[in-house]
Amino acid sequence: MAEITASMVKQLRETTGAGMMDAKNALVENNGDIEAAVDWLRKKGLSKAEKKSSRTAAEGLVAIQTSGKTGVVVEVNSETDFVARNEEFQSFVKSVTEKAANVNDLQGLLNADLNGKPVSENLTDKIAKIGEHMAIRRMAKLSVNDGVVVGYMHNAVAPNLGKIGVLIALESTGDKEKLAALGKQIAMHAAAAFPKFLKKEDVDASTMEREKDVLREQAKAEGKPPEIVEKMLDGRMRKFYEEICLLEQVFVMDGETKISKLLENAAKDVGAPVALTSYARIQLGEGIEKEEVDFAAEVAATAKSA
Repeated sequence: MAEITASMVKQLRETTGAGMMDAKNALVENNGDIEAAVDWLRKKGLSKAEKKSSRTAAEGLVAIQTSGKTGVVVEVNSETDFVARNEEFQSFVKSVTEKAANVNDLQGLLNADLNGKPVSENLTDKIAKIGEHMAIRRMAKLSVNDGVVVGYMHNAVAPNLGKIGVLIALESTGDKEKLAALGKQIAMHAAAAFPKFLKKEDVDASTMEREKDVLREQAKAEGKPPEIVEKMLDGRMRKFYEEICLLEQVFVMDGETKISKLLENAAKDVGAPVALTSYARIQLGEGIEKEEVDFAAEVAATAKSA
C-alpha cells in the first residue's frame, strides 16, 4: 500500500474540488494513483449527480454573448439562487456561453470540448462539486448576413448574466452604430412585452384555432348572433396578434408605434431599410413547475443529516 501524504490529498482536492475525506478515501482505494483517484471521484460524483437529477432546477442564470453579426443566449439552471450568485457557477456559465457561440444547437453545445472533455461532463463535475442538480436547458443562436445582432440582459447580476436574455437580429446595410442602438431599444421592449412569435405568419394553426374558439365562445356568451360572431373574430384576432407577435406589438417606450412601423421610421436615420429577421427571448425558469418546499421540514432534515 502506497503511503498517502497530505500533499497528495491536497493535489487531488485542487484537481477535483472534492472534500478532504473523499480525496483521501479515493487515494486509499486506488493505492495512491492520482489519475485513478480522479476517475474514482468522478464516478462517485456521477452517482451523486444522478440522485440530484430528480430535484427541480428552476433557478440559475441566463447568459448572452454577441459579436457583430452573431449572438447566443443560454440558460443554465440550478436549484437555488444562492448557487446562481456563486462566482464559480457564474464563471462556468460564461465558459458554456462562449462555447455556444461556436455551435448551432443544444446537443452540439453539450458535446463541445471544454477543458479537454465535453461540456456535459463538465456539468456533471459541477453537480458533484457544488452539490445541486443543474441543467444546461436551452440555447438560441442568431446571425445576420449584413447588419447586427444585439443583446440585452434584464435583471443582470453580472455583465451579460441575469434573469431575462434577449437577442434581436436586424438586417440592414445602413449605419451599424445606429442600427445597434435601435436593436437595443427593441430588445428592451421584447424583455418587457414577452412576444411569443415574430410575425403573424409564424403563429401556428393550433394556436390560432384555440384562440378563435375562446373568442367565439366569449362572443356567444355576450348574446351575439352567429353571423356577427364571425365578423367580430377578425377584429379580436388582430388584437390577439398585437399581444403575441413582436412586429405587431406597440413599442412600450412610446405606447403608440408598432414595432413594424418603428423599423420603417428608422430607415431614414440608419440610411437604409431595416428588417427584424429573428429574435430570441429566454426567461429563467420559464415553463418549469417549481416544487413547493416546506422550509421548516427542509431545515430539520438538513440538521438530522449534519
